[in-house]
Amino acid sequence: MAREPMSREAGVAVPVPVPERSKSQRAYHWLKEGIAGEQLTPGHRLVLGSIANELGMSVVPVREAIRRLEAEGLVTFERNVGARVSMIDDSQYRQSMAALAILEGAATALAARHLTAGDVRQAREVNRRLVESLDHFDPRLFTSLNHRFHAVLFTACPNPRMLALVEAEWVRLGHLRESTFSFVPGRAQESVREHEAIVDLIEAGAPLADIERAARGHRSATLAAYLSHEHPDEAPAEPGAPTAP
Repeated sequence: MAREPMSREAGVAVPVPVPERSKSQRAYHWLKEGIAGEQLTPGHRLVLGSIANELGMSVVPVREAIRRLEAEGLVTFERNVGARVSMIDDSQYRQSMAALAILEGAATALAARHLTAGDVRQAREVNRRLVESLDHFDPRLFTSLNHRFHAVLFTACPNPRMLALVEAEWVRLGHLRESTFSFVPGRAQESVREHEAIVDLIEAGAPLADIERAARGHRSATLAAYLSHEHPDEAPAEPGAPTAP
């Protein structure tokens, strides 16, 4: 029961009744807090029956709450799938991914000749953990390990300005979305294979242009997978090319 505020009439404190939240309002606030607190991550399916059981109500108020969240852009409906948590700030995510494809590709190539044998072993070890995680896929864990893998490869970039730009875009992506792999988990399997190919090029002392092309294409492929899933009507862009907002 909500605490009743007090008003004063003739100098006497009188309780003012506070209306209880409706079931639809309770479901709405529960879901919105879950999205804001990242318990419900982008791409998470919102199963009406499960939510209704969790909240001890029928599916009707839950459906009303989800429709309200859909109107706010926090939830989307997909045919044959149902309701799920929306990607956060779609246009900025796309722009950051396109920029990162170019910046990180260049930074990875510049860093290649400065990596030690220990760095290469570390990159392979992180990628091995990524492969192992595929059996019990957790998008948040995969994203964390994925960042660690790429950081091993680009942190040795000798151009501090370019390195700062790459790191800034990674931070921006962290604020814009939880994980692309929540939306297109099949992309994760392709991603780890591409990781191995990039490390192979670095270890073999391949031309820097080849390393940059592979690293840039890898990042662009993730963006292309997202666009194919979320915006299938749009023609795929060239790797690293700017995308429309």
